[in-house]
Amino acid sequence: MTFAKNDFIEIEFTGRIKDGEVFDSNIAEELKKLNSSQPAKPFVFCLGQDMFLNGIEEFLIEKDVGSYEIALQPDKAFGPRNTSLVQMVPLKIFIEHKVNPVPGAVLTFDNKLGKVLTVSGGRVMVDFNNPLAGKEVVYNIKVTRKIEDIKEKVSALNEFLFRRDFKFEIKDKKLIIETDKQFKSFIELFKDKFKEMIGLDLEVKEIEPSKPKTEVKEEKEEVKAEKKEGKKEIENIFDNSE
Repeated sequence: MTFAKNDFIEIEFTGRIKDGEVFDSNIAEELKKLNSSQPAKPFVFCLGQDMFLNGIEEFLIEKDVGSYEIALQPDKAFGPRNTSLVQMVPLKIFIEHKVNPVPGAVLTFDNKLGKVLTVSGGRVMVDFNNPLAGKEVVYNIKVTRKIEDIKEKVSALNEFLFRRDFKFEIKDKKLIIETDKQFKSFIELFKDKFKEMIGLDLEVKEIEPSKPKTEVKEEKEEVKAEKKEGKKEIENIFDNSE
């Protein structure tokens, strides 16, 4: 049976610039070449939900388990280059933040990555395009299996959306995720997505934050002391009744 939208699949992949170098992978030997600290593990995602490149997802719909080489034009990969994203930034801004803008350096500006192109006359030209924008890329994809287990699907979504392994349970078409107060409202934003992708109504259950071990230890000592004191009081009661 071929894959359809909202199917979950597991893949191994390597992406490279056409006729060029590898830029991304989840395979151990390729990650080693990239000097990446990312763990080598299969990637599980839901087709048709923008969890991977659109061009890859479109290609894999109506395909089956197996290996594929997929060539993508920029519009199906990381987009065309946008000249408006090459901007001038005053050098004084870098000086204020104690940063030396060396050409070729990749820096973060308001949560956006920018590559320094030139530094001249108090002005710094920065390119905010994706480094792969405008490039043709090739992906070697090995689809190892289709995911059927609902719990594995939930775990994959939690990892992708929240980068966390939340405790959860499934009851009567309802997914109950346990989290502390700070994440509750954020997770609830994805109720419609969970319903669409895995067919479950999402309920977020707020739990009490876990206490540091030192506090737990202190509480245990207090309980022990209270028990000891209580034992003495009981003994005194019996002693006085004799």
